[in-house]
Amino acid sequence: MKSNQVHRLHRRRRGRAAGSGVLILLVFVAASFLRLQIFSGEQYALRSSENRLRTITVPAPRGTIYDRYGRAIADNVPGYDVSLLSGPPDSISAGLERLASRLELSAGRREELLARNRARPNESLVVRENASFEQVAFIEERRPQFRRVVVDQRPRRRYPAGPAVAHMVGYIGGISEEELARPEYAGYETGQSLGKTGLEAQYENRLAGSNGIRYVEVNALGTIVRDLGVGPGRASVPGEDLHLGIDLDLQAFADSTFPAGMRGGVVALDPATGEVIVLYSHPTFDPNDFIGGIPLDLWDALREDPDKPMLNRVSMASYPPGSTWKLVMSAVGMKTADLTIDTYHTHTCAGGLAYRNRYFRCWSAGHGRLDLSEAIMHSCNVWFYQAGQRIGLDPLLEEVGEFGFDGPSGIDLPFEIGGQFPESRQWYDQQYGPGGWFESEIMNLSIGQGANAQSPLTMAQFYAALATGRAPVHPHLVRDETLAERRVDWRLDLREVQRHQLVDALVRVVNEPGGTAYGSRLSRWTLAGKTGTAQNPHGEPHSWFVGFAPAYAPRIVVAAIVEHGHPDNTPSLAVPLASGIVDRHLATIGLPPEATPGVRPVEGAPAEGGG
Repeated sequence: MKSNQVHRLHRRRRGRAAGSGVLILLVFVAASFLRLQIFSGEQYALRSSENRLRTITVPAPRGTIYDRYGRAIADNVPGYDVSLLSGPPDSISAGLERLASRLELSAGRREELLARNRARPNESLVVRENASFEQVAFIEERRPQFRRVVVDQRPRRRYPAGPAVAHMVGYIGGISEEELARPEYAGYETGQSLGKTGLEAQYENRLAGSNGIRYVEVNALGTIVRDLGVGPGRASVPGEDLHLGIDLDLQAFADSTFPAGMRGGVVALDPATGEVIVLYSHPTFDPNDFIGGIPLDLWDALREDPDKPMLNRVSMASYPPGSTWKLVMSAVGMKTADLTIDTYHTHTCAGGLAYRNRYFRCWSAGHGRLDLSEAIMHSCNVWFYQAGQRIGLDPLLEEVGEFGFDGPSGIDLPFEIGGQFPESRQWYDQQYGPGGWFESEIMNLSIGQGANAQSPLTMAQFYAALATGRAPVHPHLVRDETLAERRVDWRLDLREVQRHQLVDALVRVVNEPGGTAYGSRLSRWTLAGKTGTAQNPHGEPHSWFVGFAPAYAPRIVVAAIVEHGHPDNTPSLAVPLASGIVDRHLATIGLPPEATPGVRPVEGAPAEGGG
């Protein structure tokens, strides 16, 4: 009896233990259910939603760029992008293989896209920008084969004037991995386009706008089952429009009249405000070729072309200024060496001048005895050699340094190199070593040669100051009152009578027989300017012209350079290019013709066409 009681007691204990275990298990299950359904339900619902929904970037239209008359220089037209939704690497690879033949995806391009996907696996992969209608139709007609493929209508950049505006407006291209890592491009995504050069790069933060987001619903296989559209507050915001001082017709005129087969550039600006009216470089390229990715063979051809069509020769190249520099020498001489418009030197021009065992030639066999005004008109080297000796090397280096010729003009374009000019004797010592150069450097500097290289922009900036008597302007493409008020922190410091005398001499260059630009005088307005022939060790001399009009009430200043454009005994190619732009601009703005072009207005009387 006693053993039976012990047995029952053990059974009761085992039953109670089993019941406790079951109870504990039930409590654990209930707690887990409570945690999943109540406390973590929102989190898992979000995960489920994320697995079901995919986000697609909606690119913002870039801001439109307009010329001074409201004509589009860069705008947007509808285009198509083809993308793959994010997914496993093998699915992305298979999708690219299916698209390869129709979208012209080479093996190298597919590998590039796969690498981009590995770096950012959660982003949609843009496979082809600016796809053709035929490519889009092929995909849509075979939609079951392309379940993860998204075709979006997106704004595509367009440059209606093409090559005529290329160096000024620049071009856009896909963002690189290196650029994605830079803080200024935070928020950009793989495959997104941005400005690479020109205004597109300079004003990227204003032109780009803000991308939006739309959602699509997918099933467990990643197939799109529904387009949910743009979410609340996720619409794209278009970029800011830019309004320029550029005249699109004048850009086209420069493109059509630039000497065929030659290299160089031309810039024209308002000397009072610094607004750029024309900025053209030749040879050029078509920025439309870069939309959606430039073909590799075309890119290689542009980069390897010996004429360097991608180089902006207005802001990114510099040249010996040649005789256009003689006005700088005249201004320095009037300030530091008591030169006047009536100054004659000891030596008359007989074709050259001996100095320290060297003979420095003039371009002419002999100009005879000249004063400063005649020396400018005939561009006599011998007169300016003697002016350089009278000024002296150290004062010349100091004064020119104060004129800002050793730096950029400040234009609102990236990669400007500006002018180059020795700042002191130490510069020569560093370049050639002490004793490795001679005082005769003053002779070369005096006629715009030697260690002196200027861009068309820096020369236009100086001539604008000479034309107006005001502190030099900062050239700028975008019309902006704050930019128009910016001034360079130097002045010519000439008395007004001295400045007028130099302007008179420039008028003689163009408007009197014997002047080096006489053949390009204007019939309705007085053009003042200076030709230049810059010696060049690689071939024929470069051709320069810098000038402004109307001479006594200037509305435009122009600087033109044509590489190898002034062979011996031939007219300068830069002069008709520049004078044609001036004449066309003054006619376009409706400036009344002068009563007597080429003649200075009577003192005290207002100049016709004023302002």
